[in-house]
Amino acid sequence: MMTTLDTNIELARYFDASGQLQIVTVADYNGYVANKDQNSIALFIFHRLHSRYLKPFQFGDKDFIEQFKNGFSIMANCCLLIETLQSFKNGWEDSSNKSALAFKQFLSTETNFAVFRNKEKEFYINIRCGILHQGETTGGWKINREGTNLFNSTNHVVDSIVFAKELEKSLEDYSGKLKTEKWDSETWDNFRTKMRRIVLNCER
Repeated sequence: MMTTLDTNIELARYFDASGQLQIVTVADYNGYVANKDQNSIALFIFHRLHSRYLKPFQFGDKDFIEQFKNGFSIMANCCLLIETLQSFKNGWEDSSNKSALAFKQFLSTETNFAVFRNKEKEFYINIRCGILHQGETTGGWKINREGTNLFNSTNHVVDSIVFAKELEKSLEDYSGKLKTEKWDSETWDNFRTKMRRIVLNCER
């Protein structure tokens, strides 16, 4: 069966620093690649992931913060972003049967998450799998949103506010790396492999 690709499909939709709506389509992305426009691609992937997983919780309205902002929802999104970001880093077309490895690699290599060293498997089972599969944490692990301490290793408490802020730094670092590394580097080869699959998934 013949497949078609609508190159007007939006890969990212976000508002820039001046409040202007920015849209990146498949056609736009293909143009960036053809021109080896590393800065535009790095900006695109940052906003694609940031707007989907982190920005929804950065709304500063008092009622939102008090009544709607939820640590479990924040951590669910953070877990999705970790798996996505690590897939880009590794050049995985998908993370099927690789989720545990993604968390092990991410938490053991990101310096701002050093407090989780040797607890990567516990985090994966009790936070990631607990929330995404059962809607709860397991193994006595807890989540708060006090915004003070990333991880209390004694009581196994993860601060979702701090966690999201640190994850934002990791995303910024990855975007920055795409701007500075050579086009034919492993970082870029892996990125393009992942993006080819994303574009392919737009076909119907």
